Amino acid sequence: MLIPFPIKSTIEARRSTRSYQIQPVEHDVIDAVKSFSEAMPIPFDHNVEIRFFHADPTKTLYPLMKSPPDNIAFMAETDSISISKAGFVGELLILYAQSKSLYTCWYGHYKLIELERLMPHLQSPDQLKEANKGFGYSKGETAGVQVICITPLGYYEERGLRLMDRITEKTISHKRKEIIELLENPDSFSYLSDDILYALDLGRKAPSAGNAQMWRFGFKDFFNTITVAMPPGYQHFKWEHPNVDIGICACHVWLGLLDRGWQPTVKVSEEAGRAVWEISIE
Repeated sequence: MLIPFPIKSTIEARRSTRSYQIQPVEHDVIDAVKSFSEAMPIPFDHNVEIRFFHADPTKTLYPLMKSPPDNIAFMAETDSISISKAGFVGELLILYAQSKSLYTCWYGHYKLIELERLMPHLQSPDQLKEANKGFGYSKGETAGVQVICITPLGYYEERGLRLMDRITEKTISHKRKEIIELLENPDSFSYLSDDILYALDLGRKAPSAGNAQMWRFGFKDFFNTITVAMPPGYQHFKWEHPNVDIGICACHVWLGLLDRGWQPTVKVSEEAGRAVWEISIE
């Protein structure tokens, strides 16, 4: 399966960005991103919809950040598996955008009424009432398709970055737990092959809400299958939909195995309200 960008360096270069130049993405670049979105090599069936839309240069859509002209929405149903698939699919597109020198940031707390104005997508007016205090969609499973997350898409503007974001970027956002800290059973570490460790290293570099790094890695089939899931009963103090982050992490692990020459199979199931990914090599 061909991935049209260098996997490891692209993952390591990606940063969540909260300050953008207010200028559109160059035509040839946005066309390339759109083309990739229509032909992404996703290793499972899914119903995630990707929509590109334009926003006004205000702080209405994204809290405390001016919107650049170009943006992307990831839409799916709101069960745990569909939400997690949106994370996987969306991250693959975001990494491709990164390889084109574009910046992004996963946002689940967008202003729903503003998004509906810019990109009409709701099936009924009542769905506006499902917003969580006006931002994003409500906690828990809801009817029909919703915008799970959106991201700005554009060019970085360092001068517009808030002081708090500067501090967070330098002291919090880029720190990652060691692999052994993320294993369901730390004793498993000594049994892991170099290829598995390589994939887990890219997995631990995935973005997560508040840099919570809530994923845990388990193993099956004599360590030929990696599982990626939240601990049972996990709840983030702020982010209502951590299954998105689990899908993002699973995408990184899958890419890591591809980068080592494997053609891993991927499946996801629900267990106690959480998405559980299984990524297997033979």
